[in-house]
Amino acid sequence: MRPQEMDELLERVWTEREKGRDAREDVLTALPAGEGDCWLKKLEQERLVSETGGRVRLTPAGEKEASGIIRRHRLTERLFADVFNTREETWEREACELEHPTVLTEEAVNAICAFLGHPPTCPHGRPIPPGPCCAEFRLEVKSFVIPLTEARIASRYRIVFITPKSGLRLDRLAVLGILPGSEIRIHQKKPAYVLRIGETDVALDHEIVRDIYVKEAP
Repeated sequence: MRPQEMDELLERVWTEREKGRDAREDVLTALPAGEGDCWLKKLEQERLVSETGGRVRLTPAGEKEASGIIRRHRLTERLFADVFNTREETWEREACELEHPTVLTEEAVNAICAFLGHPPTCPHGRPIPPGPCCAEFRLEVKSFVIPLTEARIASRYRIVFITPKSGLRLDRLAVLGILPGSEIRIHQKKPAYVLRIGETDVALDHEIVRDIYVKEAP
């Protein structure tokens, strides 16, 4: 069983890389002063990271381990934010507890992912590393979050997340009131989608609608 301090460092190497950084001093801020050096050395001994010239990088084995930690963390954030509707401080705390492989098995992680509709990003907009369930897309667990294209006409839904191909498209949707948290109904699907947001009807084509993910509104 790998100590949680090592997981914290693996996670930090990954998240620092997302920011375009890999400096040793940035990685070590994941742990209290004086503790990081020892655990970083253990990661090197287990060949999960390598350090050259003060730059820390994941090895192929470390990439696999860090990907799993990040995946568990960000899926947990989605679970507590979208399903349980908790405050950010709550889902951040729970994600830190549940990100370790000794807590959530791979089977449980894949079930959560399927339940959430295989979300591509966490609530902060950061990418969630895909798992085998995302490639296979076999929904053995009924999804809680679905693409808007699969929603029923006239039923009420709430937008959970949007995965547009460009920032301009996201801006356009925002102007129309199509944002995470907005309530939405489908009036028709052909020849174009007609959506009701508040008191406004909006027509969108299939290519845009398929990037919108929703859950049933209470």
